[in-house]
Amino acid sequence: MLRKTIHGSVTELQLDRPPANAMNFELLEALHAEFHAALAANALGIVISGREGMFSGGLDVPELLEVDRPSVEKFWQLFFRLMNDLAASPVPVAAAITGHSPAGGMVLGIHCDYRVAASGRFKMGLNEVQVGLPVPTTVLRAVRELVGWRAARRLTTRGLLIPVDEALALGLVDEVVDPPAVIKQAVAWCDTLIGLPPIAMNATRRALKRDLLAELAESDNARIATDYWFSDETQAAMRALVARLQG
Repeated sequence: MLRKTIHGSVTELQLDRPPANAMNFELLEALHAEFHAALAANALGIVISGREGMFSGGLDVPELLEVDRPSVEKFWQLFFRLMNDLAASPVPVAAAITGHSPAGGMVLGIHCDYRVAASGRFKMGLNEVQVGLPVPTTVLRAVRELVGWRAARRLTTRGLLIPVDEALALGLVDEVVDPPAVIKQAVAWCDTLIGLPPIAMNATRRALKRDLLAELAESDNARIATDYWFSDETQAAMRALVARLQG
């Protein structure tokens, strides 16, 4: 469910869990492990990519609905640990958004340093409230730092999924290129930063995320998300979602 490709000094980690690259514990665990393995192998840049037409459809809701509370909390702990590690990465991380990227897929993207998206009729956004989950405060900060308060309120409160061109105009993604060029362009962005004096570049890159990293370190996201997950409202919305997907 995860493929690794070496592009010189850049390691690409490609989500490959058909059909939607939905995140379950195994996928998050694999991505977390391979991310740290790439750092240990002295990768100077990392690209996280998806399958053609789909970056990630977000959480594997049908699977998570069938597990107990300790397992759900364990999932959320790993999810937010991965987001923290991506945001705090000692080397540049680019998201090659190869297609649709709703909810958790977009959360993954916004915790990277840079986002290259595929052109086409793809949708992306933070639509958590549509399925009964409040957007975590740390995610709100991350998206607010990209698009500003006004756009962040509009996107998250209504749970909008927007076209790629609108995402580019708002700053939710940084570049839009033809689908075959997405990964190549994400690697090229990493290579551009790698070509700069590394201490100065990485210190500056990380300093710009100081407030987000502080909030991630202090948050109780996993417990809060677990409490909401088992609320009547969220359970009803999630089960209705599953019924629609299976219908």
